[in-house]
Amino acid sequence: MVNFVSKLRYDVNDLRMLVKLLCGPGGCPWDSVQTHESIRKNLLEEAHEAAEAIDINDTELLIEELGDVLMQVIFHADIAERAKSFTLDDIADATCRKLLRRHPHVFGDVRASNAEEAIKVWEEIKRKEKQHKAVSDETEELNQK
Repeated sequence: MVNFVSKLRYDVNDLRMLVKLLCGPGGCPWDSVQTHESIRKNLLEEAHEAAEAIDINDTELLIEELGDVLMQVIFHADIAERAKSFTLDDIADATCRKLLRRHPHVFGDVRASNAEEAIKVWEEIKRKEKQHKAVSDETEELNQK
């Protein structure tokens, strides 16, 4: 039996540890053999259930369903970490960098006085990033030939 400390309130670090215990030696036989592909549909289902909770304006259900989405993200990160591919911290780092990059109206010198202007800034940056990625991918493909 795996011991996990009982608390009055848990945080995201506890969830991370719980997933590691479930997927690790002595944990759950089902959890430990899952792959990104095998739990892909679970991530989609949980995201849809969270959207449904938003649609019906049910706060308690939204907490539960967002928790399930968060658990799926942590589960995928744990799978990747065991495969030495990436970690949850890599996901957080990439997300923080993207938010900083796409909010120059907050963290830089671009001006956006309302939501519409902010969306235009976000969309323009996203468009440029996609163009840059397409060019990089094309260059890499040519270099491989």
